Amino acid sequence: MEPTTDRLKTPRAAGMAGVAFALLLGAAIVLMRISIPGDAADATIDQDRRWAVQLALQIVPFAGIFFLWFMGALRAHTGEAEDRFIATVFLGSGFVFVAALFAAAAAAGTVLNEETPSDFGRHYAYTLLATYAMRMAAVFVLATSMIGRTLGVFPRPLAMLGTLVGLILIVVGAGVPWSELLFPAWALVISLYILRVRRTAAPTDRAGPP
Repeated sequence: MEPTTDRLKTPRAAGMAGVAFALLLGAAIVLMRISIPGDAADATIDQDRRWAVQLALQIVPFAGIFFLWFMGALRAHTGEAEDRFIATVFLGSGFVFVAALFAAAAAAGTVLNEETPSDFGRHYAYTLLATYAMRMAAVFVLATSMIGRTLGVFPRPLAMLGTLVGLILIVVGAGVPWSELLFPAWALVISLYILRVRRTAAPTDRAGPP
């Protein structure tokens, strides 16, 4: 039936957006890390690698857009039985993450265009991205894993993996360089799982009653 086909296509397209988000955010984090190898106390941009920061700032808006589609894929996968309390935390943390990501990118872009970048501007952009945005990402991962575990829409190992990733991100924050890559890596695993489930379920749905 046509409604079933449409219902299958939308989550699949959103799941592909989740893969795109994971790859884009991962690339942006790698570019930022090779340009700013230090921490918030010394968020100095390597002058020979300013191009990497500029490229990362070009990538971030697209990563944020694809993340919104990724959220849609997760909600479509969990269905209508989600707990309202956890769903509120899920949506709130996701929207705040995107807002913090965009604000950090805007601040970094402003600092990059200054002839003499201020210490405050560098520290502000770095802290906003590596600490606050990643902590909201941790809450998002924990809420998603809780929803998946409660409703049984994620296998137990996948839910446990999400819980572990969320705890690491929320405790470590920016204290361990490159730990931010755990979030896009988790998003990639979840997106691939959703795509596999939808592909497996498609033949069964099409074989239903006319």
